[in-house]
Amino acid sequence: MVDSAGGALSNGSPCLRHGCVACCIETEMPLTEDDLKRIEKLGFERSDFTIEAEGETRLKNKAKKCFFLEDNRCKIHESRPKGCRIYPLVYDVDSHRFVYDPVCPHSTEFKATREDKDRLKRLIRKLEREAIKRA
Repeated sequence: MVDSAGGALSNGSPCLRHGCVACCIETEMPLTEDDLKRIEKLGFERSDFTIEAEGETRLKNKAKKCFFLEDNRCKIHESRPKGCRIYPLVYDVDSHRFVYDPVCPHSTEFKATREDKDRLKRLIRKLEREAIKRA
């Protein structure tokens, strides 16, 4: 499954160009039910790649790296979670703004569009709704 939105955020071109995996180290990426189902369709067991933390389901780390990081590449890149597709764009709750995560060493190479920000808003709302259902 390839994200059809295009642009540097959805295709991760700066990450791929630099061979960067900084965001995959000690990840705390939350997962939606859609993410979970998409990854399970690849043959992975939910319990192998997820943890429950702070009321949400997140990607599991193995040796401090994302479960899916192998040889400095994402082994599910085409089916990666929605949050990974939008990264490094994040929402700063303190400033109430969209920002680039300072963990990303190549954030200046990304160009977020209005659609990227709308996708992040929708993702945050979806994660919040799913958290309420689980509570």
